[in-house]
This record gives sequence, structure tokens and C-alpha cells, in this order.
Amino acid sequence: MRPIWTGALGFGLVTLPVQLYSGTAGTELDLDLLHKKDLSPIRYARVCRKDGKEIPYEDVVRGYEYSDGDYVVLTEEDFKSANVRKTQLIDVVSFAMESEIDPIYSDKPYFLEPIEGSAKAYVILREALKKSKKVGVAKFVLRNREHLGIVKPEGNILVLEQLKYEGEIQPVKNIKISEREPSEKELNMALQLIDELTEHFKPEKFHDTYQEDLKKMIAAKAKGKKPKARDKMPEKTRSRDLMAVLKASLEKAKSGRPAYHET
Repeated sequence: MRPIWTGALGFGLVTLPVQLYSGTAGTELDLDLLHKKDLSPIRYARVCRKDGKEIPYEDVVRGYEYSDGDYVVLTEEDFKSANVRKTQLIDVVSFAMESEIDPIYSDKPYFLEPIEGSAKAYVILREALKKSKKVGVAKFVLRNREHLGIVKPEGNILVLEQLKYEGEIQPVKNIKISEREPSEKELNMALQLIDELTEHFKPEKFHDTYQEDLKKMIAAKAKGKKPKARDKMPEKTRSRDLMAVLKASLEKAKSGRPAYHET
């Protein structure tokens, strides 16, 4: 695993050098784009609009059009020097209770590793966050954009969890729900079903079974076989059938069989 960023983590007047690692791993199938006619691979080309010629990557620069047809070219050094503090520092600006932060703002996690003799300050911050049950609210620049995040302890490491900004969350005011309120009997049945299916969350139990189904389909097609659809969409539960379906779900759950639609 290679670091994707090297800089420092700052809180108060403390600055400790760190490296940033992606906390997620890609698991998607690597699908290529092909020409339908002869299945030749398709590649993306950088083509100049002016002369129609392909441009080698080393001759590509980034620029901002400040007026029609006039550009300012920006180099990597320009992006760094626009604000050295912001581009090289994960700046903890405040602390808050993690419970105050709605999970809807969560985006992606990164792992923080102390470097250059900063382990002591790293551990102090980690343990202080654990004891206070708080997280550090931080601002940082990654891929030429300033992000909001929280620094929190996870086992023996510190995690930087990138958050979405308020403006990136779609408002829910246009979502309309016209259904009637449930009866007490219906609600109690639903609560019983929830209780029956309640268990400790174990993330290792879950994995992408859809990707597995795709791989089976690919294997079948590679052998010249016509793949079959693995499952079908369950029927929509009608309002008048809801009580009966809840009852059947509860009985199924009590019997030890899955009370949900297996995928």
C-alpha cells in the first residue's frame, strides 16, 4: 500500500508529519470498452480540437479560460503554492462529538500514519480523542480541492474521514409520502420482525455477491453457453396484504430461515 499524500496533521500549535493512505480498495470487475463490430479494444485519445492530431500526455497542461479563447496555464507548483498551508496540512480547526455529525455527510476514509519522529504526538492525539469521545473537525486539500473531514481514532490508528459539504446533499423537501399512518397492530408486527432479525453488525459477513454472479455469467458466456438470470424481482407487496406478509416474514425469521430476499 502506497501513500497518496504526504504532509502534516495540525491541531492547536502541534504539527506532526503524516502520510495519507486510501482506506478503500476497488473490487469492481475490470471491463474494457470494445468495438461492437469486431471486439477491438477502444482507447481514449487526447485530440487537439484545432488540428485534430493526438497529443502525447507529456504535452498536456491544465489551464483556466479567463476570457473567450484566453487561458492561464497552471502547473503542479502553482496548485501547491496557491496556499502552502492548505495543500500541506490537515488542519484540525475544532473538536466535536461524533454523534453530532449525521452519517449522511460521510464520504470516504483515509488512514493516517505518523512519520519523521511524530509518533508521540500522534499517540497523544489518538488517546485524547478516545478519552474525550470527540473527533477533530479538519480542512484539507486533496486533488486540487479543499475538503472537510473528521479525524478520529480507529483501533491504534487515526482515520481521516472525508465529509461532504452541506451544499452537496440534496434537499429532501420534494420527497412526498402520501401513505396512511400504520395501525398499532401493523407497527407491533414490524417491531417484532426487527427484534427477531437484530444481530451485531459484522462487516466481514458481507461482500459483493453481484460481482460473483457477473463472473459466473462471464464464465458461462466464455464457454459459449447462454447464461440464465439467477433471480427474479419479488412481487410488490400490496397494502391490503401487508399484515399477512409481515406475519409470514416473522414466522420465517423465527424458523431460522432468511426473512429477507436473498441476493
